[in-house]
Amino acid sequence: MTSKAGFTDEEWTRMRRAPFVAGMAISIADPGGPIEVAKETMATLKATSSPPGQEELLIALSQDIMAMTQQKQNPVKGFKVENATLAGEQVLGELREVAGIVRATATPEEADAFGNWMVAVAQDAADAAKEGGFMGFGAEQVSAGESSMLSKLREAVDVDPA
Repeated sequence: MTSKAGFTDEEWTRMRRAPFVAGMAISIADPGGPIEVAKETMATLKATSSPPGQEELLIALSQDIMAMTQQKQNPVKGFKVENATLAGEQVLGELREVAGIVRATATPEEADAFGNWMVAVAQDAADAAKEGGFMGFGAEQVSAGESSMLSKLREAVDVDPA
């Protein structure tokens, strides 16, 4: 079992914001209007409060995230998309690096659980709002862009396809 003490402050900060970066990947993949973004953001926040496992590392990260949000602190602070054209690649690169940090320090089970959590957060964000269409007609639950991003995200965090 790996705790916060096993990571540097910078590593922990990056791990703590990773679920939000995973949710952001979906918004970048198929930008919708403000309502869609709000729904995706709320789904991301909800998914960070309930990791899909009981690993100590995931619980500690989730509790830390919830404490920050309750204190009105920004868990994504310090992460900025540098180039809008390359935003998707930048987000995937960040998740790839963070997954590598977790794999280097945590147990294999915790690393797998972390990767699965990132995919679950992104999937929840993708499922949160329909994309396209007009006034709800012809909209897709998960767009082709979001589906593609989910596949790339799985690869970035080293999770087998569903």
